[in-house]
Amino acid sequence: MNFVKTRPAALRPWLTMFSPLLFVMPARAQTQIVRAASGSQDAAHLSHSFIDEIGRRVEVPAAVKRIVSLAPNLTEIVFALGEGDHLAGDTDFCDYPAEATRKPRVGGPVNPNLEQVVALMPDLVLATKAINRRETVDGLARIGVPVYVTDPHSVDDVIASIEHIGNVLHAEKTTAPLVEELRERLSNLDRRIAGIAPRRVLFVVWTDPLISIGRGTFIADALRRAGARSVVDASAEWPRINFEDIVRLQPEFLVFVSAHTADTQHDLDSLRTRLGWRDLDALRRGNIVIINDAINRPAPRMVDAVEQLARAFHPDSFTRGGLRTTPTYLAEEACACAR
Repeated sequence: MNFVKTRPAALRPWLTMFSPLLFVMPARAQTQIVRAASGSQDAAHLSHSFIDEIGRRVEVPAAVKRIVSLAPNLTEIVFALGEGDHLAGDTDFCDYPAEATRKPRVGGPVNPNLEQVVALMPDLVLATKAINRRETVDGLARIGVPVYVTDPHSVDDVIASIEHIGNVLHAEKTTAPLVEELRERLSNLDRRIAGIAPRRVLFVVWTDPLISIGRGTFIADALRRAGARSVVDASAEWPRINFEDIVRLQPEFLVFVSAHTADTQHDLDSLRTRLGWRDLDALRRGNIVIINDAINRPAPRMVDAVEQLARAFHPDSFTRGGLRTTPTYLAEEACACAR
């Protein structure tokens, strides 16, 4: 059976369905950090204390020289902050930027090899609530490895996470201008689409069964910032959807995620012949947006994706002036419309 291929890069939001409630942790979980230092045995002078995004207190060395990332978005953030040289290892799914693929691997985000993580001698491990497990964080904490966990639920949260990570890595000089730029671009976008009625959109995570996004996800917020809203109003993060309801709702646009636009275009041609899909006006009219997996990753490139979505949904708002569509850290166009 032909269907739109959602490759591993596009599966990350879907992975979260397998890790519900993984981070019901005590707010002040204790982590003992033991460091060897010449001239001082006072740990208070060797570390800084941070509260991560799920309420855990984390003691981070004053100089973070070796980082292990347990999620692709965190790897992107490390490189965007100019700290890629300090990345000692990452996961099998970390593929952006290209340098990330050349780092030592510690396995997948859901089940990383803790022995490999420890063997890399990290000063800090970065994790995210969305796809990393409580057992992973607890296991590393028990042996004295500090783990900072992020948990963004909106585009603003994503930028806040970037700022938090920059502070934890003691990279404030590179973090501040990046965060300022991202916020300014979003403000510019808000001005361009102010007062415009939002487009009604179906964001397709998976086609068979049909899976979309819930209203509390950062992707739903990204759509909102792009001048759209999901026709799916569900409390679950990645709900299965009754196709008959979608046909009844008739979204104005369909949004698909793909790392390879050409392949997805080929698969979309087959959808036009399938019962149910062919009854969607958006598919018949070619109101289809194919966007790369930057939209799935709470990292700086998400702002690129929001800009590209806004251009696809509201092209008339961009006929004068223009947004910078290819930032220095964006390697290729993030979005294409299939018509």
